[in-house]
Amino acid sequence: MDTRGVVAAIGNFDGVHRGHQHLLARTVAFAGELQGRPGVVVFEPHPRRYFRPDDPPFLLTTPEKRNALLAAHGAQHVISLPFDAALASLDPEAFVRGVLKERLGLAGVVTGADFRFGKGRAGDGAALRAVGDAAGLGVLLVDILAERGEAEKFGSSAVRAALEAGAPERAAAMLGRRWSVRGAVREGQKLGRGLGFPTANMTLGELIEPRRGVYATLAEVGGETYAAVSNFGRRPTVGGDAPLLETHLFDFQGDLYGAEIEVGFVAFLRDERRFDGLDALKAQITADSAEARRILHRL
Repeated sequence: MDTRGVVAAIGNFDGVHRGHQHLLARTVAFAGELQGRPGVVVFEPHPRRYFRPDDPPFLLTTPEKRNALLAAHGAQHVISLPFDAALASLDPEAFVRGVLKERLGLAGVVTGADFRFGKGRAGDGAALRAVGDAAGLGVLLVDILAERGEAEKFGSSAVRAALEAGAPERAAAMLGRRWSVRGAVREGQKLGRGLGFPTANMTLGELIEPRRGVYATLAEVGGETYAAVSNFGRRPTVGGDAPLLETHLFDFQGDLYGAEIEVGFVAFLRDERRFDGLDALKAQITADSAEARRILHRL
């Protein structure tokens, strides 16, 4: 990829939330001023994974979904920098001059006003502007709160907190879309089919685990969207192992094994709990399905 002349926003962009979207819009405009092509610089793996490898899964989006969202918001180039010991050890000047300007050939960079970079997070916006000016690199610092007039900062951490609290509506307000997960349907124990509620089963991989329980969801498969009800958790009534997302699509006929499905979280219905036998579980799933249909009918 020829990155010479690219004007890039720099960051992790996990979730591509509304704050990221505003930064991308400013990047597109700044690229026009510098007669360059808008893009982004991201880090792989996420620096949090590098510094804290034992942390549980925390990503809001897979790299593939993130890159597609970045492109949808104007990024013509997604430049992935390997985040390793060599990159982590660079001081701010070496990163700006050696990596951004000399190696990548960027024409300009855009970051949030609170951006920190370099070994020990020693670099800030003032350092970026000073080194960038000396290296012939255009620099734009964006104060998203001031420009948008928002009461609080949009951030990936806030979106994660909303999902962990079972508040997908709050997460959606910050993301500008529903939080969703995508993956291939795996074959399960077929217990749901025996209860009259066949499910499409998925694992979340490196994505964050939302609050365990039952949700009203929307499932997209084969270009069609279906109202659905989903359970995320360990299925204590039937003795599940690893956390699993099980989704029952309303009014769907067919076999989903191996198919790609995307499940969007709409509303939290209840916490996961253990039932006294399969009859009680079936009765609760029936009630959950009715409540999910009622919520989704209002959309």
